[in-house]
Formats: sequence, C-alpha cells, structure tokens
Amino acid sequence: MSALPIFGEQGAGSSSLRRKPSIHIAPEGTAPGSQLLQVRPAALADVPALESLMAPYVATGDLLPRSNYDLCRHIKEYLVAEAGDGDLVGCGSLKIYSRDLAEVAGLAVRAEQQGAGVGRVLMEALVGEARASGIAEVLALTRKPAFFHKLGFELAEKEHFPLKVWADCAKCPRQNCCDEIAVVLKL
Repeated sequence: MSALPIFGEQGAGSSSLRRKPSIHIAPEGTAPGSQLLQVRPAALADVPALESLMAPYVATGDLLPRSNYDLCRHIKEYLVAEAGDGDLVGCGSLKIYSRDLAEVAGLAVRAEQQGAGVGRVLMEALVGEARASGIAEVLALTRKPAFFHKLGFELAEKEHFPLKVWADCAKCPRQNCCDEIAVVLKL
C-alpha cells in the first residue's frame, strides 16, 4: 500500500492513455484539495523533460536510450508524474504487444523523489491501463527486480515472451550481454 493517498476519479472504462484522467496524490495528512503531484498522459511538450528525466538512468545503463524521435512517436504510451510546480518527477510507458501482453518500460523517477511512492503510483496507473485494455500479463525487464516484486511481479524467463524479444531485444545493443531480469504480473 502506498504511503501517498490518491485523490481524484479513476475514470469509467477508458482504455486509451490519451483519455486517462489525471490522478492526484499528496502526502498523508494533506487535504484532498491541495494536490502536490499529478499523474497524467504525457504530451509532446513533455519530450525534453522526459529526455532529461531518463538521462541519468540511461547513463547508468538502467534504461535503454530513447531518441527524441522515439519519444515523440510513442508519446501516447507514456504517463508522467508532475509536481505542483509543473516539474516532471517521474514517467513510465505501457507498450502493448498483443491482446495478452504489455510491457512497462521507461520507468524513471527523479532521484530525490525515490522512496516517496511516485514509482508505485505510476505503476498502478500503468497496470490499471493494462487491465482496462484486457491485457493478460504485464512484463518488465529490469535491473531492479525488488521494486517490481513489492508490486506483485514474479520472476520470468525472457524466452517466454517471443513478441518482446522479436520486437525489441533483437535490436538492442546489449542483446548478447543483457543483465536485465524479466518479471511478470498476471492480471
């Protein structure tokens, strides 16, 4: 359970990230009227901030690089966590491969916000979108499996996800020396 309560409507049956309503969270004891963080669909105007947010994790190898072109092309897959001052403090995407499989990718939370529940709230929103779309399993490839285990994901073999391997892994620069761990959540 997140230490950050969620305020706002979850929406009724929307299966498109573009129509996903905003989710507002605030620290415990904060009145619902004073939203300090908003989770919303990403917009093209967010691309420079997404690049900046992901850059430290790309540098450490925790995230694969995403070009400006790729971010623009796939912007509808992203959700962002926006602080009250308008700064983006987190992001993540839901890549749908089939009716049965989606992947959480590009999950990043600003270092000073880690441990505050931002990643958990982003994951809950992304998994909620997968559920609303009728997806059977949500996959993540990560170097930090403990975070996903706390959210109910279990270890899996990458080879069990041929659509993912065919779509992305075959083109990955780390293909032959991958150190990411596959985790999956069955919905």
